[in-house]
Amino acid sequence: MAINYPIVGIPCDINRSGINASHGVGEKYINAIAHGSRVCPILIPAQGPGEDLESMDENMFVGSLLNKLDGLFLAGSPSNIMPDLYGDEASLTPNDHDSQRDSMSLLLIKAAFKRKMPILAVCRGMQEVNVALGGTLHQRVQDVEGLNDHREDKHLPREEQYGDSHTVQLRATGELIKLVDTETIRVNSLHGQGIKQLAEGLVTEAHASDDLVEAFRLNDDDHFVWAVQWHPEWQFKTNIFSSALFASFGNSVRTFAQKKASKIDA
Repeated sequence: MAINYPIVGIPCDINRSGINASHGVGEKYINAIAHGSRVCPILIPAQGPGEDLESMDENMFVGSLLNKLDGLFLAGSPSNIMPDLYGDEASLTPNDHDSQRDSMSLLLIKAAFKRKMPILAVCRGMQEVNVALGGTLHQRVQDVEGLNDHREDKHLPREEQYGDSHTVQLRATGELIKLVDTETIRVNSLHGQGIKQLAEGLVTEAHASDDLVEAFRLNDDDHFVWAVQWHPEWQFKTNIFSSALFASFGNSVRTFAQKKASKIDA
């Protein structure tokens, strides 16, 4: 009997090679969603505001996409969110932005939020969810008094960059702590931006030793919106917490898909 896998959309980054731009998502994210959550991932081009797309109705475009999706996954990226999107001053990292991903991801998040579609977000994705819902960011965490440097050493091999670098404290009364039998976990850390103020409706699920928010969720038991600042997709199969996180997302996506199908059948 054929299995109909729920479909999870993953917004792309814009990558430039020479004079050409391409849309893409890191393979490790796709693997974690496909094999960890056991759903069907599809990549969503970062259409707006892109080249020659001035006539496109972005809201209609996003609505058409979400009609075909059962979940949304926001991956990490080397780029930073434009500070004008959360009311901040001029950019402190002007060469590290991806305005097309900003535009598409924020539209998708807001529209998926209204539909109570499951959302899982990682690193930049976590920051996107916070900004989309009205929160703010530190542009450069390492320059904020009292906060640590959460960036990776780019001179190290990939395995070491993504290796565990610090401990996070899970909220004792939260949901993430239910995934593991411990109050603290070791995580990797590869980010320059970070949460400054959480959006209304979000609750902290984990924080670092400097009190920087490392995970949050939507304070709504009927709507799965979870986000982590680290990279659980890295070696997710061998990490108990990461495996449980992606499995939980997959379960929520399947529940959403079943409810959507039952409404159509009715």
